[in-house]
Amino acid sequence: MSAATASRPVITAWSAVSPYGIGAQALTEGLRAGRATSAPVDTERWGVPEGDAHLVPGFEVREVLGKKGTRSMDRVTGLAVTTVGALLEQPQADRDRETGDRAALVLGTTTGSVASMMDFTRSSLVGARPFDVDPAQMPNAVMNCAAGQCAIWYGMRGPNTTLAGGRTASLSAVNYATRLLSSGRAESVLCGAAEEFSSARYWLERHSRESGGEDPALGEGCAMLLIQPADACSPERPALAEILAVESRVAFGDDLRATLEACVRSALVASGGSAEEVWAAGHSEAPGAAGVVEREVLASVVGDRALERVPGVGTLGDVSAASGAFQIAMLLATADGDAEAAGRLAVATSVDRDGSLSCAVLRLAAS
Repeated sequence: MSAATASRPVITAWSAVSPYGIGAQALTEGLRAGRATSAPVDTERWGVPEGDAHLVPGFEVREVLGKKGTRSMDRVTGLAVTTVGALLEQPQADRDRETGDRAALVLGTTTGSVASMMDFTRSSLVGARPFDVDPAQMPNAVMNCAAGQCAIWYGMRGPNTTLAGGRTASLSAVNYATRLLSSGRAESVLCGAAEEFSSARYWLERHSRESGGEDPALGEGCAMLLIQPADACSPERPALAEILAVESRVAFGDDLRATLEACVRSALVASGGSAEEVWAAGHSEAPGAAGVVEREVLASVVGDRALERVPGVGTLGDVSAASGAFQIAMLLATADGDAEAAGRLAVATSVDRDGSLSCAVLRLAAS
C-alpha cells in the first residue's frame, strides 16, 4: 500500500449470521454453491400468513449463546451478539486491539426490534394497570439495545453507536466508522447492521410498501466488518479492501434516478478511481420501482458485467437495514481467491423508500 493511502481505513475481517448459517464460512460456501435460502415459514410460531421467509436456520438465542444473560434477550440482539462473537473468535483475531477502551462498535438498524417495542407497548395497554409490564423487557424496546449488549458481552469500551437509517443504515455505519478512526476516537471499529424476522416486522412491511408490486420475502441476519487504520494490518489480519469513499444524497419526488447517478459518480470521483476500474457492484435490491431504478443506474455507470459477478443480496431475502453490510460481505467473499478482482474497485449502493441514498467505493486487496 502506498504512502498516499496508508492513512485510509481498511476492512481487515468480516463475519455474518445469515440464512446460510453462522459465520463467514457458512455465507461464503452458500454463495459459491448457489443454494436457495427461502423456506415455508412456520405460521403458528410467527403469526403470519403462509409463505416463504429467509430465516437463519435453527437460530434460537438461548441455544446459540447459552442460558446465562439471555433470558430476556430478543432476536435482533441475539443475531448481533452472535455475529460479533463469530468475528472476535476467529483464529486470527487480536482481542487486545479489537476489544477494550479503544475499540468502537457501530450498528445500523431500521428501528431496533419492532417486535420488542410492540410487545412492551401492548403489555402496558392490556394489563390491569399501565405499569404492569415486564421490566426485563424494557431494554429490548430501546433502539440501541443490540449495540450495547455486544459491547457488554465482549468488553468493547470505546464509542458505541446505533444508526437508524433504514436500507442505507449499513453504509452510513461504514462512513461513521471511518470518521471515528480519522478523528482518533478509536483504533478499531466493528461496524455492520442487523435485522430480525418477526410478526411485527412482517405486518409493518406488508402495510407500508407500495401497492401493486410483488413483496419480496423477508430475510434476517447480521453482517459485521472490522475496520482499522491501514497501518494496523498484520499478517493475521491483512487488508481485504480499502474504503475509498462513502457518499450520500437525498432524492425528492421523481429525482431518484438523477440523484442516485450523481451519488455514484461523486463517490467514484472521491475515490480517485473510474467506472472502468470497477470489478463488481452490488445494489440493495430495494422493493418496487426504486429497486429497478437502482439497478439500472448502476448498470449505466459501471456496466451489467460488474453487477453479475456477485450474487444479489436478495439471495438472503429482504434484509433491509443489513443489506449494505451483507453486500460488502458478499463482495469480499466472492473476490477472495479471484485473481481478476485483485486491486480492482467494488461498489455498493443502498436506496431507502424515504429517499435517502448511499454509495460506497472499495479497492479490493491486491492479492
